[in-house]
Amino acid sequence: MSEASSINSPATAASPRREHVPLAILYMVGATMMFAGSSGVSKWLVERYPVGEVLFTRTAVSLVVCAAFILPRSGFSAFRTGRFHHHALRSVSQAFSQTFLLIAFRMMPLAGAIAINFTSPLFTVLLSMFILKERVGLVRWAAILAGFTGVLIVTHPGSDTFQIGALFALANAVIYGSVTAAVRGMTATESAETLTLWQLALITGFFACLLPLGVKAPTLWDAGLITFNGIINGVGQYWWTRALHMAPASSVSPFLYLTLVWAILIGFVVWGDVPSASLIIGSGIVVGSGLFLLLREARRT
Repeated sequence: MSEASSINSPATAASPRREHVPLAILYMVGATMMFAGSSGVSKWLVERYPVGEVLFTRTAVSLVVCAAFILPRSGFSAFRTGRFHHHALRSVSQAFSQTFLLIAFRMMPLAGAIAINFTSPLFTVLLSMFILKERVGLVRWAAILAGFTGVLIVTHPGSDTFQIGALFALANAVIYGSVTAAVRGMTATESAETLTLWQLALITGFFACLLPLGVKAPTLWDAGLITFNGIINGVGQYWWTRALHMAPASSVSPFLYLTLVWAILIGFVVWGDVPSASLIIGSGIVVGSGLFLLLREARRT
């Protein structure tokens, strides 16, 4: 999914918020529409333009959009941090994560790639066992195994059917899961605005390094799509942040899975991808296991 993956729910814990759950849910639902739309536009563009060009233009426009929302309220103090090296490490990981996801978009249907992306909470729990030395009990292991079973159903691996793109989608989920587990400590000192702006600024610079590998002049129509892609992704980032500031993460995060619904609709309308039984069943298992872990973690904390 575009940048959504990069702002995890604890990120807002560092700054105070006024809770307003119904409005926060509306913000989150709107964010899922923006992120699904951005993923669809990115898939369309990456089939015609180099991956690095699509990534750079999307994040650069998103950075401008988010800065326009945040800086008038927070000023440049939003960039003040004592943990630049953590932001840098996180952004490098996210840059690889997003690159893998766009490669997956090029090689497989949109909904399948996004469904596999939702295994990231499973990797967060799994890697937390090693990074944060957290205990993973029998119930959580069962949820993890169920989620991976869902991935196998979505990809229906076999000698003639396995899609290489699924490996890139899975690599994206692994990296995002590791990032989520590794940056939990940052939320004690960093606000959502600081995390968002530093990440967008750093990954824009990272993707600029990919431009020498290939740039193609866009048509007038595609230039409009490139701009639109960055705008809706930036709006999604801002709405996501607002949702997590106005309500507990456990109240709004489950609505993120609506992204998969919009992705299935976009895939059908734009590419004629009719959702198969394996996609529906496998996605249901992946989403169910992810939601189970999310709500279980919310109860524990």
